[in-house]
Amino acid sequence: MSFPEIILYTGTFVFAVTGALKARAHKMDILGGTVLAFVTAYGGGTLRDLLIGIRVGWINDNIPLLLVAAAVIAVFLFRQNILMFEKTIFFTDAIGLALFTAGGIEKSLAYGVSESYAVVLGVMSATFGGLIADLLSGRQPSLFQKGELYATASAIGGIIYILLKHLHVSANLSLNICVAAVVAVRVISRKKKIELPHI
Repeated sequence: MSFPEIILYTGTFVFAVTGALKARAHKMDILGGTVLAFVTAYGGGTLRDLLIGIRVGWINDNIPLLLVAAAVIAVFLFRQNILMFEKTIFFTDAIGLALFTAGGIEKSLAYGVSESYAVVLGVMSATFGGLIADLLSGRQPSLFQKGELYATASAIGGIIYILLKHLHVSANLSLNICVAAVVAVRVISRKKKIELPHI
């Protein structure tokens, strides 16, 4: 298993947990939770693969189904109050955002996409699954919330990841720095209500 695949599988599990937590917060049943977990984990990556023009990554791959199932079971067995749901969703989503950004960039580059568009596809990989899940669960999509940098945090992490690759920083360290940068931007933007200028 290649390093980009490990990144994407890890991000898959984290985003599936996020989707299952959103389903619990909205008191969905276990089927609804499974659907939301799968959409959160694979919505963005599916769109990325279609745009690149390659076979969708999870087709004929049993690992994604196992990861989604494991995430749903873990959330089903782990009980906590609704305030903790929101905090847990925020941090798992931020980590998944970073992992899918880096993994999406790596996969895009592997198929000959230029670095600038690889960053765009990395952001799309990281944000569109959550966007679809938010719409399905009736939440205001994080992508459009005021006072928070969501796709922007992903883009910042993606640019840092590309720069570190140019500096020949090891893949593991680059990933860790990317994750830390995305989480830091998300946390700071939420606490300080930092947002982009209005159009």
